[in-house]
Amino acid sequence: MSKENPEIGLEIDAGGINTNYHDAGQGSGTPLLLLHGSGPGVTAWANWRLNIQVLAQVRRVVAPDMVGFGYTERPKGIQYNLDTWVKHGIDFLDALGIEQADVVGNSYGGALALAMAIRYPHRVRRLVLMGAAGVQFELTPGLDEVWGYTPSVEGMRRLMDSFAYDKALISNELAELRYGASIRPGYQEAFSQMFPAPRQRWVDALASPEADIRAIDKETLILHGREDRIVPPVTSKRLFELIERAQLHMFGRCGHWTQIEHAARFNELVNDFLSE
Repeated sequence: MSKENPEIGLEIDAGGINTNYHDAGQGSGTPLLLLHGSGPGVTAWANWRLNIQVLAQVRRVVAPDMVGFGYTERPKGIQYNLDTWVKHGIDFLDALGIEQADVVGNSYGGALALAMAIRYPHRVRRLVLMGAAGVQFELTPGLDEVWGYTPSVEGMRRLMDSFAYDKALISNELAELRYGASIRPGYQEAFSQMFPAPRQRWVDALASPEADIRAIDKETLILHGREDRIVPPVTSKRLFELIERAQLHMFGRCGHWTQIEHAARFNELVNDFLSE
């Protein structure tokens, strides 16, 4: 991890893509892969900074910047889609020599986690889906604004206010930090390619077929904030209906950032679930 910038961790070649990632803990159990969301300026560290060290107390935790995001390389001509991101996730595990992992996915990362479990079932032991996409839902105004972000400090502040139930969590300094991350060279160009309008098609493109989701036989913990304005709670209720070996935990007074707004309880739930 860079002393100047904690978002910069280690680097590894994952399927030909130089990938920035964080690697913490050891433990003898199943390694844990954390997959971040898709907000502008997001990095694995920004998404999971309150969780990595706690979850790493008893296991190895790895958290990459997925291709197109953060400090991971953005190869010229790459197509940003579910196939590309799932392959990058599997290539990342291969590069680290991890044969099987527990996978936690947040929002867009939840859609990736679902798709990994469907396409590579032997690589995933247990699933944690938090505010997850991955099923069909009507594009929310909040998600439309997130994916349609054009860089400005005011726009970033407005976006971040929509992520959290408790607006006290969002400071001007935090908004300026995330704005700065969103204007790094090449970042906005990549981000604007991912989810251009009309954006309902990208919700649909991240969704896995319901028959495939129903066939998942993994123990699955589903978490969602009741006041989530980005990905509606109905998505997690649908996942709970589809996945036989699932449990659902809904947080009141919580928006899209369960892992930040209720970090201690989130960490406790995930630790207990993965340690069973």
